[in-house]
Amino acid sequence: MHKKENNFNQIKIAKFILKKSETSKQEISSKLGLSMPTVLQNVKELIQMGMVTETGKYESTGGRKAAVLSIAEGFQTAVGIDITANHISYVLIDFSGIMLAKKRIKQSFENTPDYHQFVADQLDRFLLENHADQEKILGVGISLPGIIDKTHSVLICSHVLKQNHMSLKAFSQRIPYPVFYENDANSALFSEIQQINTDMIYLSLSNSVGGAIYLNGKIVEGDHHRSAEFGHMILEPNGTPCYCGKKGCADAYCSATVLQAHAASLEDFFEQLQKGNRTIQAVWDRYLEHLSILITNLRMAFDCDIMLGGYIGGYLKQYLPELSRKAIQYNQFEDDTLYLKCCTHDREASAIGVAMTFFDTYLNSL
Repeated sequence: MHKKENNFNQIKIAKFILKKSETSKQEISSKLGLSMPTVLQNVKELIQMGMVTETGKYESTGGRKAAVLSIAEGFQTAVGIDITANHISYVLIDFSGIMLAKKRIKQSFENTPDYHQFVADQLDRFLLENHADQEKILGVGISLPGIIDKTHSVLICSHVLKQNHMSLKAFSQRIPYPVFYENDANSALFSEIQQINTDMIYLSLSNSVGGAIYLNGKIVEGDHHRSAEFGHMILEPNGTPCYCGKKGCADAYCSATVLQAHAASLEDFFEQLQKGNRTIQAVWDRYLEHLSILITNLRMAFDCDIMLGGYIGGYLKQYLPELSRKAIQYNQFEDDTLYLKCCTHDREASAIGVAMTFFDTYLNSL
């Protein structure tokens, strides 16, 4: 077998083990259509690399017990930093996507040397506090709200941070690891990548509304890196003013701040909703009405699954029946909303996702 073909099979096998969490050589052979000798050789090499380990045995089905294969704990790690207008979030994750540590700091964004240094200093403190093995850190990913030119490390535009053509190199110059930058919604989608088996629209419902488009196994960014600006689709012509300068944008009706304006916090809003507060219920009904319109528009445009993420996405699972009833009213082509999915990560999603990009890069370099 040629070395190039062997590497290709090794990458396929490693990604399969990563996605399954636990699997066997027999399942790898069956699902990937590879011969058992090919699987045995590549698994052996992955074990020798320290990436894969045998964690036990499956129950016998009448023969020799199959070994349980999984990604070795602590093989490699990566850091994710999510920068928003008012907070900085740090996460440390291992190769299997497990979050080892997290920290959220309240800090207003400023495009100043002091802020850049603060981000780097807090990273050092975060790693020290959590006894991170610096030799195993593949890199630091930084997610930001806005359009990013990753080739030149430039934040082209961010309404949320009020920046245009901002160089991001001020961060990487202060961080002693490889640094990668990504849009926050794209990063959040990537945090869910192990759960995605088909085309998907990711709708991020945080303090701003954004999203990402995942088609044919990759994120679609558009000709000018501006795809999936779902928050600035018009829901109400001449409606509520949006921070972008337009009126009636989805962001003005579907962001988390819409709910937080009526309570002490987002958590408090949902606590009051659970208690039957009528004022809060009315706000929630209006919110779901606008969200159902946005969801239906996305379904009409893309005809694929839609994942509800962001801060609010973490709360929506128990309200899906209610949201589904509203969405069906606007969709005359379907009588169910099985295409709606809820995220598994909410507040740390962008930080987790941007860190995970280093693992994908590592696997593709095998």
